[in-house]
Amino acid sequence: MGNTKLTFERYEKKYLLSREKVEALRRELDAYLVPDEYFQSTVCSIYYDTDDFRLIRHSLDAPVYKEKLRLRSYNVPKEDGLVFLELKKKYKGVVYKRRVPLRAAEAEDYLSGRSHPEKDGQVLREMDWFLKMNPVKPRAFIACDRSAYVAKDDRELRITFDENMRWRESDLTITHGSEGKPLVEPGQVLMEIKFPEAAPLWLAELLSRMTVFPTSFSKYGTGYKNYLIQDYLNGVNCCV
Repeated sequence: MGNTKLTFERYEKKYLLSREKVEALRRELDAYLVPDEYFQSTVCSIYYDTDDFRLIRHSLDAPVYKEKLRLRSYNVPKEDGLVFLELKKKYKGVVYKRRVPLRAAEAEDYLSGRSHPEKDGQVLREMDWFLKMNPVKPRAFIACDRSAYVAKDDRELRITFDENMRWRESDLTITHGSEGKPLVEPGQVLMEIKFPEAAPLWLAELLSRMTVFPTSFSKYGTGYKNYLIQDYLNGVNCCV
């Protein structure tokens, strides 16, 4: 696991861009960035939610505080491969992410209630409490092909580019490949900028000069609105 960080407190800005715009940006950013430890990977995530999708419905209302639970890997893992169980919270624009490294099979057993990981610690106890208060289950699988960079003079500044974002709402096991339906229009790329306090002046000036502006975008929220909400509403109406 090396020096992989397990806790984060930072700001995150998202930009949904065309591939042409991203290529132009990358040429400008080359002077400032270097690849990070997960430079190129297929990021796989399973998102957990309640039967009535309470967590994502609350998140889409843009509240002051929101949280979500996901299981993430960098490339498709084997059952004994490394995954990260992540509890991600956002309060007044600041993102707090806490994660626990587990084996894929161990994480599945924990999240299904079959067994508890042998390890202990504050973050895992926070997850125990979250699971006690939120009866969640796997609701969506999302994958993307990511290129990740850090600034040469500040490794806390991280910029990622997610391409080929895809989704599935069945076969929700992280070891079962990364196939899925397209999540966004062909050619769209999600750029994320992550920084602890203020973004550097050179970056703000570059984005302004290239007319690149942030947007509100959630992969899970987009999948919910595009694929799941109608099924959920149909189920509610059938029970009325």
